Order: sequence, then structure tokens, then C-alpha cells
Amino acid sequence: MVDFVSKPTYDINDLENLMDLLCGPHGCPWDREQTHESILRNMLEEAYETADAIRSGIKEDLIEELGDVLMQVMFHANIAGRANEFTLEDITDVTCKKLIRRHPHVFGNIQANNGDESLLVWDDIKRKEKQHETTSSAMNAVVSDLPALWRAEKIQSKAAKVGFDWPDHTGALESLHTEIVELENAIKTKALDCIKDEIGDILFSTVNIARFFKIDPEEALENTNRKFISRFTGLEQKASEQGKILKDMTLDEMEEIYQSVKLEK
Repeated sequence: MVDFVSKPTYDINDLENLMDLLCGPHGCPWDREQTHESILRNMLEEAYETADAIRSGIKEDLIEELGDVLMQVMFHANIAGRANEFTLEDITDVTCKKLIRRHPHVFGNIQANNGDESLLVWDDIKRKEKQHETTSSAMNAVVSDLPALWRAEKIQSKAAKVGFDWPDHTGALESLHTEIVELENAIKTKALDCIKDEIGDILFSTVNIARFFKIDPEEALENTNRKFISRFTGLEQKASEQGKILKDMTLDEMEEIYQSVKLEK
């Protein structure tokens, strides 16, 4: 058995061998019992934790989280290998071939002068490979497990590529105003299904506006989440300094402090 414990540093081959050991007969019972389905959520969580590390700008955190994502890839490859489905080499082979195939502007005679043109080449090759003969088929192929705001953005972008788009953001903004009025009317009817539909339409229209300004709607909402938490923390702290407990305060009292916190931040 390889002496993993005393090595001063490790490389990617060590990681593969370590996963073989952990998932083998003399390894970890839990690791050995896992399936692609049982660790599916782990992969998603590690991806989101990596996103947090990127936003933090802390190099050590990013290294750790990227390692966790890589470990998940190794884990799935190990599960598949033990079931004689595929191996890590199959994964790397398919990935390298795809990268070469979708970069004819690097490995072939196609020309792309900037990032936008490169993306058009990639998307065109991908569409042909996936046999998306219609725009709607390409829309249906957008992964349903994506966060809904990202999925909406991708669907809208596919419609825009065939010209089904506003000339600029003003049309999208007018659409948002219309959807808000429709939500107000739906609320008057008290029909929950209609209210739900109109809220969805408002979110979809908001994503459309973000797309015109090349703003990531998911990131924009998460920024607001963090901002709200920060301000609410300030509200709690100021209320405590005044000897008050939030649940015993009126909304007007809390709102007054909240607005003062907003002015400070």
C-alpha cells in the first residue's frame, strides 16, 4: 500500500490513488457505498462553495474549494470505474476532444478576432453537435437544475440569437412595468395561481433587463441578499443599543432604524 500519510506534497495521481484506496475493500465503508445519485447534491454544494470562495478573493479558500470539486470528479470516476461504466481517462479524453473540436479558431482555419466571435463559434458547433435544429429545442436543452434566474437568462439569449429580442433595454423595461400592473390586477382577484404566474413574469422580465446590461441576475440578487443581511444586522444592533427587542417593536419603529442604517452604509 502507498504511504499516503508521510508524503510532503501530493499531485493529481495521488488524489486518484487515494480515492481508489478510500473506495476500495480496505477503505472507508461510507465512500464505498456511494452512487452517482447519492453524492449528486455534494457536487452542487461544492460548486456553490467554490463560487463563494471566488467572490471572497481569498486564494487559500479557492484552492480548497477547487480541490473539493476535483475530488467530486474523481469520486464519480471511481464509482463508474468500479461498475465498469467509464474511467477518469474516458472523462479527460472526451473533454480534450471537445475542447479541440470547439476551438477551430485555435486548432483549425476558422478566425475569431475577439471573445464574442469565439463564443459564437463555440455555440454554433455545440448546437450542431447537440442536433438542436430549432431554437425551442435549444431552449428545452437548457439544464433544468440551473438556478431559475440563470436558466431564464440562457433561454432569453437563445431567443435573442434569432432576433426575438427588444432593440434595447427600454422595451424590456416597459414589459416589466406591464407585468407589475398585471400582478396588481391578479392580487385583486386573490387567485393564487394567477399571482404566481405574474410574479414569475416579473422575474423573467427583470432578468431580461439585466441581460441587456450584461449583469448576472443571480449575482445581483445575491448582492442584495448580503446587503439586506448587513442592514438587518445593523437594525438589530441599534435596537439592542436602545434596549429594544425587535419582536416587541412596531414596523414603523423598525423601519425608522432600518432607514438610518441604510444611510450609514
